[in-house]
Amino acid sequence: MTKPTALHLVDGDEDSGDAEPGRVLPHNIEAEQVVLGAVMLAPPVLTEVRELLDGSEFFRPAHVRIWETITGLADHGDPFHAIPVAAALGKDLIKSGGAPYLHTLVSVVPTAANAGYYAQLVRDLAYARRVIETGTRLSQLGYDAPAQGNTADLRAAVAAELASVAVTDARGWAEPTPLTSTPTGLPSFPLWTLPDWIGEYAASLAEVTQTPADLAGCLALAVLAVAAGGKVWVQAPAWQEPANLFTVVVLPPGNRKSEVYRAMCAPIKAAEKALIADAEPVIAEAVIRRRMADAEADKTAKAAENALHPAEKDAALAEATRAKLDLDATIVPATPRLFSDDATVEVLTSLLHEQGGRMAVLSPEGEVFSIAAGRYSGAPNFAVLKKGHAGEEMRVDRMGRESEQIDAATVTLGICTQPGVLAELGATPQFRDQGLLGRLLFSVPESLLGYRNNQPAPMPEDQEATYRFNAKTLILSLARLSEPATLTFTHEAQAAIVRLLADIEPRFRPDGDLAHMTDWGGKLTGATVRIAGLLHLAKNLRDGWDTPITTDTFADARDIADYFTEHAKAAYDAMGADPATADAKAVLDWARNTTTTRFTTRDILPALRRFKKVTDLDPGLRLLESHGWIRRLPPPPRTGRGRPAAPTYELHPSALETSR
Repeated sequence: MTKPTALHLVDGDEDSGDAEPGRVLPHNIEAEQVVLGAVMLAPPVLTEVRELLDGSEFFRPAHVRIWETITGLADHGDPFHAIPVAAALGKDLIKSGGAPYLHTLVSVVPTAANAGYYAQLVRDLAYARRVIETGTRLSQLGYDAPAQGNTADLRAAVAAELASVAVTDARGWAEPTPLTSTPTGLPSFPLWTLPDWIGEYAASLAEVTQTPADLAGCLALAVLAVAAGGKVWVQAPAWQEPANLFTVVVLPPGNRKSEVYRAMCAPIKAAEKALIADAEPVIAEAVIRRRMADAEADKTAKAAENALHPAEKDAALAEATRAKLDLDATIVPATPRLFSDDATVEVLTSLLHEQGGRMAVLSPEGEVFSIAAGRYSGAPNFAVLKKGHAGEEMRVDRMGRESEQIDAATVTLGICTQPGVLAELGATPQFRDQGLLGRLLFSVPESLLGYRNNQPAPMPEDQEATYRFNAKTLILSLARLSEPATLTFTHEAQAAIVRLLADIEPRFRPDGDLAHMTDWGGKLTGATVRIAGLLHLAKNLRDGWDTPITTDTFADARDIADYFTEHAKAAYDAMGADPATADAKAVLDWARNTTTTRFTTRDILPALRRFKKVTDLDPGLRLLESHGWIRRLPPPPRTGRGRPAAPTYELHPSALETSR
C-alpha cells in the first residue's frame, strides 16, 4: 500500500459540505482506514491514537460509527478486533460497509506502528475543514450584517468565530511543568529545627518585622557560626569540618532587612563590647611593655654602635640582639573584632590575621561579592573566601607590607543580597570555576511586600531577653577557649552521615536533580555536618563540646540541608547555571516570539545562533519534552533509502498564552 496522502472520496456517502462548488473538503480516507484497521489489529495502539482523536475528526460517517463502537467496547473492557466490532455494530453494520469492510480495514494496514502518524494526519485534515467551515460562517455573517451599519454585534461574532478556530486542541496534553530545577513553591525555613530560645525569637522577629522567616532563620545560623567559627571543629566519619557557614538570603529592596540584621546581630555586638572591655587592660599593658622594649632595644643598639673595644662590642651586640628579640616578642593584641559589614579582600585578610584566624562578614547588602569580583582591584580574588570557608592555612606576602600567616582561616558569611546579584554571580565565571558558588547556602524566599500586616503581634520581652543572653553567653564562652574544641557524633549519627552520602550520590547522575550543580551538591554533606554541630552547641549551651551529636540533632540538620537544597536549585536556575534549562528556555522563547506551533530542529538552527549544530539542541529539547512543553510527532513511514526526516515537534497549546 502506498502512503495515504491523496485528498479524495472513495464512495458516495460523503457530503462535500461547505466546500466550494467543484471542490471537496480536505480529507484522506486511506489514512482513516489505516487508523481504524491498526486499532483492531493491535489493540495497544488505541491508547496512542485516543490521545489524538475523539472520533469527530473522521470525514466518512461510517468511520465515525466504527470508531465509536471500538472505543465503546474498549471502555467496557471487551475485545475490539473485527469480529466483536461487527457484532456490536448490529443494524449499523450494513451502513458501515458490512463485515467484509471491517476486514478490509485490517488488511490495508502496512504496520500498526505507524498508526500515530496517520492519526495525526486525520487530525490535521479535520482542523483544515474547521477553518473552511469557519470561513463559510464568516461570509454568512458578512452577508447578514445590518444595513444601518451598526457592526458591534458583527465584530463580536467574528471575534468569537476566529477565537474558536484559533484555539489549539489540547487533547493528549498534560499540564506542562515550569522549566526550572525546583517546584514553584519553595519551602520556608524550618524554624522548628532550631532550639526554642533562638527559633522562637526568630519566628517572633519575622512576625514583628513582617519579613520572611527565612531571613531570621538563616541569620540565626550565621550567629551560631560567628560564635563557633574558628573555635569549634566537627568530626565527621572520615574528615573534619569547621563550624562556620556561608549563608546568602536573596530579597528585593524594601523588605526591612536592616531591621532584622540589627536585631539578630545585637548579641554579637554586645559580646564584642564585652571582649573589648576585657582586652583593654591587656592591650594597655602590652602597649607599655612594647614601648619599654622598644626603648631598651634602641638603647642597646646605640651602645653596640658606640662600643670601641672588641670585647665590649661583642657583649653590647649580644645585649642589643636580646633586646630586639624581646621587642619582637612583645605583641600588642588587636582590639577584638567579631565581624565586619563591609571589607575589601585585603582588609578581610588582615582582620583574619589580627583576630587569630576568625572573622565574619554580616551585611544586609552583600557588597562582599562585588568586592571579591574585583570592583576595586579590577580582577576577581576569592582566595580568602575559599580558604576561609574550609579553615585552611593562609600565607600572604605583599610588596611593602609584612607577611601575614594564618594557621587556620575561618570566615562566616551572613549576607542578604538583591535578586539581580544572582544573575551577576552567574555571569562571572570565576565564581563557579573557582568553587565559590558551591560553598554558598542560598535562601530565595518569597517577598511579603504588598501582603504585610500593619498591626503585627508584639515581640515577647522574655523571648528577646533570653535570645540576647544565650547568644552572647555562647559567643563569649567559645571566644575564651584557649584551644579549638572538636565535636563528635554518636555511632548512630555517624551511620546517618554515611546514609546521607549514599542518598546524595545518585542525584549527580545525568538525570538527577543535582546533575547541573555538582559543585554545590558535593559540599552538601559537609554543610549538613556543620549545621549539626551548630545546632548541638545551641541545644547544649553549657557543655556542648563535651557531649556527642545525636541522631535527632543530625536529622534536624538534614531538614535544614533539604531546605537549602531546594533554594539552591532556584538560585542556580536564576543564575542560568543549568545549560539544558537555558537552552530549553531559548527554544521556548523562540517558538513564542514567532508563534510557531510545529517545527523541526532544522527550523531552529538558523534563528538561534547559540546552537552550532543539530545535536546541540538535544539537551534542551529533551527537557522541553520531559516537562510537557513539546511533544514529538509520530514520524512518517519510511519509503526507500535515504536519511530519515528530521523529527517534528508540536508546541503545547498553552505555550503561546502563558508565561513560564
